[in-house]
Amino acid sequence: MPKHIARLLLLFVGFIAVAITVRYFLTDRSFYRYGHYRGDSVAEIARDKPKYQGTAYCESCHAAQFAEWSKGIHNSVSIGKFVTCEVCHGPAGSRDPEQRFINAATGRVHPNNLKLSVPTDTRALCSVCHEQMPGRPLQQAQIVIADHAGTQQCTLCHNPHSPQTLVGSLGAPAHPGHAAAGKNKTATCAACHGADGVSVKLPGPTLAGQNQAYLLESLTAYKTGKRTNALMTPMAAVVSEGDIGDIAAYFSDQKCKPTLNAADQALAARKAGASVCTSCHGTNGVGTNQAWPNLAGQSKDYLASALKAYARGERSNVIMSALAKGLSDAEAENLATYYASFSCQ
Repeated sequence: MPKHIARLLLLFVGFIAVAITVRYFLTDRSFYRYGHYRGDSVAEIARDKPKYQGTAYCESCHAAQFAEWSKGIHNSVSIGKFVTCEVCHGPAGSRDPEQRFINAATGRVHPNNLKLSVPTDTRALCSVCHEQMPGRPLQQAQIVIADHAGTQQCTLCHNPHSPQTLVGSLGAPAHPGHAAAGKNKTATCAACHGADGVSVKLPGPTLAGQNQAYLLESLTAYKTGKRTNALMTPMAAVVSEGDIGDIAAYFSDQKCKPTLNAADQALAARKAGASVCTSCHGTNGVGTNQAWPNLAGQSKDYLASALKAYARGERSNVIMSALAKGLSDAEAENLATYYASFSCQ
């Protein structure tokens, strides 16, 4: 036999010997039992279960957060919504690998030697359940992420432990004013806001139909100096707290209804770049919460001026300052034009 053939055969035999050695002596025996992986890993992963301590375990140290969660939508077992602390923060205990993870009472436990995570990217976390997608139950709150709040985190507006509780949320006034009494106290307001709170070609915003809690908070802010304006600050300074309540009640009792139907509103909002705004101010310019103002009926100049002030930091609000940051003048004009199109009826 020629030498080169003999050498080639020896090389083949060497390869086969190495392959057999690797397969039977260097490779785990469970490899390829179910597929191209270690078969024993399935059981090992199944045994590696974290220890969940339950919500009661968290209450002793985090009473405030537990109270918020207890009263929130995430603790609504009757409607199938039960999101516990450890769903977002991770398990409060770990299994001991030396005990083979089976019914092991040992292992690291929070807070002794295990620190739970505090989610920073809430957009990725909340969207697991709330991103709009076909087939998801309609009773589950769903959002189009890009349209809902742009790149902002969910916690900008929502309390993470009770998501339906909104940041800066205002309830109904504890001592609501009287609309009838307020009518006689608004004479000086007419010059800027219109006789019935509908501002047409006037410097001030429309107040008709505005949320009462928002009006009350705004007027109080002007009176205390928390919010300043060359005209409003001196006007509010001489108005009593009781009169502020009556004035807010009167203007909120007036009517200002937009005209477009829901489908046209949604289309117009997207074209104007106002999709992010609709979560708080509605597609028709009517605020979805007492804390936020209605924009329907406001003049384009007033809305554009307010947006630019937020963008420049001249006007401050936790939510608006974050959303308006980086807003160009052209974008502010488009948004103002969109909401100014909803005139009062």
